[in-house]
Amino acid sequence: MVPRRMALDAEATHQAAGDQGADRGERLGVDPATGRPLRVCLVNQYLVPDVASTGYLIYELAIELAKLGFDVKVYTTMPGYGPKETRVVAPRREVVEGVEIHRLWATRFSKTSLVGRASNYLTFVASMFLRLLFTSRRDTVYLYTTAPPILTFIGAMVSLFRKHRYVHLLYDAFPQVAVWVGTIRGGSAIDRLWHAMNKICYGRATRAIVLCQKARSLVHDTYGMRRDRIHVIPNWADGEEFQRREKADSKFAREHDLLDKFVVMYSGNLGLYYDFETILGAAERLEGEPFKLVLIGSGGKREWIREQIEARKLKNTLLLPYQPRASLNDSLSAADASLVSIAEGIEGISFPSKLYTSLAVGRTILALSETDSELRELVEKRGVGRWAALGDVDGMAEVIRGLMHEPGEVREQGLRARELFERGFTREICSERYARVLRAAHPLVDSDAELHLDSIGG
Repeated sequence: MVPRRMALDAEATHQAAGDQGADRGERLGVDPATGRPLRVCLVNQYLVPDVASTGYLIYELAIELAKLGFDVKVYTTMPGYGPKETRVVAPRREVVEGVEIHRLWATRFSKTSLVGRASNYLTFVASMFLRLLFTSRRDTVYLYTTAPPILTFIGAMVSLFRKHRYVHLLYDAFPQVAVWVGTIRGGSAIDRLWHAMNKICYGRATRAIVLCQKARSLVHDTYGMRRDRIHVIPNWADGEEFQRREKADSKFAREHDLLDKFVVMYSGNLGLYYDFETILGAAERLEGEPFKLVLIGSGGKREWIREQIEARKLKNTLLLPYQPRASLNDSLSAADASLVSIAEGIEGISFPSKLYTSLAVGRTILALSETDSELRELVEKRGVGRWAALGDVDGMAEVIRGLMHEPGEVREQGLRARELFERGFTREICSERYARVLRAAHPLVDSDAELHLDSIGG
């Protein structure tokens, strides 16, 4: 039970947030019959101050939903995504900008260990299942993410015992990702069982949200969910936090001697889903030219990248750790082009969220993907960058040379990138699309008429 003082603070803050939402037009979070806030509950393993990208996305979504008039609750766990030295203590319960946050118990072993990660997943899911089995409300719609991958199983199981409306938010498709990485074997017993459970989860879900059209087709074709119940809503970036700035004004560019070089930057997860072989090969071709490749972050391929830089004797390539969040806009502004990569066979089961921060800071997008990818289509159709095929080292080198010799076009592409971001990928725009889906799925509304499908890409 939430303490009375917390409840009063939540009500007051919620009212203020709702007033802000009214300035944006419709009060999507209001019950049309009673005028009272519609209840929504978001469930995700990570949340700010944790450093996981899904933690930021859910945190920002919750705040925006509160501004639109919803009564918002978030269930998560204590910060534990990053290394122990980066973890901070967060309250078990708190109210932030009208959002009521509850952090449940779960183990916090290092995610570099498969056993530790599995323990973290299972203990959070167990805590969450027990909580919702006894506290699920009929007047609430629940949003389950795939962080952890088995989280939506809770919704399916609870709905067997209680009236429980939920929306399935697909960030990464499992078991497909696990099969692609090689953690499990396609067609194995665990693979077949996981698919069977997914079919139940999608079958009992009111609606689903996915990040791209290929993911929509995957859910429809694999699990039989009606296409009109699957909605494509991209991730986003914070347009206030990430602004377009000139490279000359970047402290990071000055500190790392990047001002007189054409800089291709990748800043984010150096993980298995992304292709780095092609860009490292292109960097090898570009030795001796005014070019610099800057790779920032951590992940499963970081050690391999470090070894490749040494083996290839790349003097034009810089490998750095994650930059502090407070200085991220500055470091991203040191780039002339932002590399957005997705490995073969991954698009549809995952999608690179770093695209949106790259658009927000107004940088040319250097897309590296399969020929028929949605990433390529967006970049080329919108004129915000250039594309190269996975594995085409010479083609990538030529694309970069072309950009190096067209500084005016690079600048125009960057300006178009920011303009495209402001038209379709801000947290406010994307959160309003979420609001429409959650409203349509809500037990007190339950109406396709609330969706305005054209405004959310179907």
